[in-house]
Amino acid sequence: MGYPTKVQLIQRQDSQQWYINFPAPLAQAMEFEKGEVIEWVIQDKHTLVLQRREKRRTESAGGQAKKKR
Repeated sequence: MGYPTKVQLIQRQDSQQWYINFPAPLAQAMEFEKGEVIEWVIQDKHTLVLQRREKRRTESAGGQAKKKR
């Protein structure tokens, strides 16, 4: 299932800022944390890949992410 999202542009006198908001179900499924650093990679003109810069530690071989307290 996809989540259509509009690209937003804010034009200022000297610059432009582009925004893409993450739908909450995607952020929750990825278990993003506030302040986490991610990286956008251009694969081709139709594909933009979002990836974590660092692999997350896991609690078990089952691959569940460790929760910060």
